[in-house]
Order: sequence, then C-alpha cells, then structure tokens
Amino acid sequence: MTGRELLRLIGAQVCLHAAMAGMRLAAPLLALQQGYSPAAVGLLIALFALTQVFLALPAGRFADRHGLKRPIALSAAAACIGVLLALAWPSFTAMCVAALMTGGATGATVIALQRHVGRSAHDTGELKRMFSWLAIAPAGANFLGPFAAGLLIDHAGRAPADLLAFRVCFGALALLPLACWLLVRRAPELPASPPPDGSAPTRAWDLLREPMFRRLLFVNWLQSSSWDVHAFVLPVLGHERGMGAAVIGTLLGAFAIAAAAIRLVLPLIAARTTERGVIFTSTVVTATVFAVYPFLYSPWLMGLCSVVLGFALGAVQPMVMSLLHQLTPPHRQGEALGLRLMVINASSVAMPMMFGSVGALIGIGGVFWIVCGVLALGGRAVLGLKIEPADHKA
Repeated sequence: MTGRELLRLIGAQVCLHAAMAGMRLAAPLLALQQGYSPAAVGLLIALFALTQVFLALPAGRFADRHGLKRPIALSAAAACIGVLLALAWPSFTAMCVAALMTGGATGATVIALQRHVGRSAHDTGELKRMFSWLAIAPAGANFLGPFAAGLLIDHAGRAPADLLAFRVCFGALALLPLACWLLVRRAPELPASPPPDGSAPTRAWDLLREPMFRRLLFVNWLQSSSWDVHAFVLPVLGHERGMGAAVIGTLLGAFAIAAAAIRLVLPLIAARTTERGVIFTSTVVTATVFAVYPFLYSPWLMGLCSVVLGFALGAVQPMVMSLLHQLTPPHRQGEALGLRLMVINASSVAMPMMFGSVGALIGIGGVFWIVCGVLALGGRAVLGLKIEPADHKA
C-alpha cells in the first residue's frame, strides 16, 4: 500500500468517525434544549456505543466475506440516513435512531479499514507503522467532529443554538459519510482469503480457544479500561479538589492531545522495539501514574500525570492491532477485529458504572489504586505475549 492510499483511508475514517462524534455532541445538546432529563441524555449517549457491541461480530464476518468497499458503502449510507433522519425530524426518537446508526456505521467502518490495512502489510515492521498512522484517525475525528458541530450550532442559525442551527449542523454532518465513500471507492480490493479446504465451520468464540488471542484480548481490555476509568474518575477527583470545569476539561484535553501526539512519533518508536515492549512499558507507566494520582492536589501536577498517561495509553492500540493480525488466520481477521471491538465497547459501558459504585464505597482514590493493582498483576500477561509461526498459519 502506498502512502497516498493509506492517507486516503485515514481521511475516510476521519470523515465517518467525525460524523458520529459531531452527532454525539449535537444530539445531547438539542435533547437538553428540548427539556429532556440528564438521564435521558445519558441513554442517548450510550446508544452511540451500544450498536457496536451487537454488530461488531456480524460486521467482522461481513468484512471477511466482502472486503473493504461494500462494508464501507453500507456504513456510509447508514450514517448518512441516520443524520438526515435527525435533520428531517429533530425529535428525541429520531436522534436515538441516528445515534444507533452512526455508532454502528463507525464500528463497521473501523473493522473493515483495520482488516484491509493489516492485510496490506508485507511484514511486521510495516504492520506496526501502518497501524500507528491509522490510529491517528480517531483522535483527529474526535476533534474535528465536535469542533465543527459546535461552531455551526453557535453561528449557523438566527440565534445561538436555535433549531435552524441544529438542522444546518446535521446537514453538514450528513456530508461527511459521503466524503468517506468518495475516498474509499477507488481503493484496490485485496484478494479474498477463503478458509483452508476441508476446514470445519467455525464460530467467533472459537478464537478464544487460542491462549495467545485470549491473552491479547485481556491485555487490550486492561488498557482500554484504564482509559475509560481515567475519563470517568478524573472529573470526580478534580471536583473533590475544588477545581472548576474549565480546569478539569483542560486536564482531559491534555490527555487526548498527548494520546494523539504519541501516535505521530510511534512509527519511529515501533521500528526500534517490539509490540510487547511498547505494551509492557505502557502498563508500567500507567500503573505508576494511577498510584500517584490520588496524592496530587496541584492542577499542574495532575496535568503532567494526564499527559504522561496519554502518551502511555495512546501507544497501545496500534501495537495490539499488529499482534492481532499476526495471531489470527487471514480468513478470520475481520471476525477477530469484531470480537475485540465488542469486548472493548461492552467494557466501556460497564466499567464506569462499576467503578462509580466502588468509588462511592471506598472513595475515588481507592479506584485509582485498585486499577493500579490490576495493571501490576496484568503485567505478567503482557510479558507472556509471543508470536509463534503456527499462530497465524492455522
């Protein structure tokens, strides 16, 4: 795959993901303006991830059968229709449907793109570099989508945040999935990878019988849970420390910028080390930061920890994707990607609720230390990650 082709695929993911991220900002704001309760808005936000839990495996199998273009064409159509539905009927029900459709479309697009990029690599070094570049897309989309939606909501109507402004915002977001399809439609399809002759029918859960695949999923869950816990617990800790919303938002923003920045230099780092080395270093750094966080009261020191944590966790996902493609047979890589996405999204729904309950019992500092302990124990699982030649030939 040439650099230009990879850039087009990154742009395609940015476009579709930005449509979802923009809707994730605009729809809750409109629901609040219409008088819906915070609980209803919380449900609306959860719907963006809910579809990915249930559609990830079917989307992975579909990508294994049909390659790149057909899954993305259907995803782009679904996202566009969902946003246009909210534009035509800006009701809470329509926005819920739009959340389901744009969230599911984003997950299916991610699976198809990751599968295609992974199969385009010729060796493990190229695999790490390509996934490092591809991982920049979500960070860019999570900035572009909400930023553009916020500007349109504030300035596109007759008054700030009136219904016309929201309709203009929805109309602009509906164009992004079309741009995604235009960027992908000329991409060359790779040859199909049928299952070996005489192989028995398989189920997605059969992948979990492979010890290294189970270990990799567990390691990925550790890092993803740390990301979710930080996003959930930091605002609570900041509130306990008497910090304002702007300061807490800045701390979270510093984390997001660091997570995106590390991916810009990760191709250089990845060329000089192994995936296991990067993930183990991230695990050690993350556990150390979580152990220290509850003792900090200065916004500057908490900001420094947030940046360090962003560097550590931002480096993990490309390495996990590289290992996953080496561990999984070519004809089941989409299925494996779907299983991974399902586990991560289910965790993103469950972890904040669980740790919220734990924090209410033992204090928010205790949550940091529990996660620190789990990461310390999980470090042994990281050290056990290894790729055997038979792992990806079976």
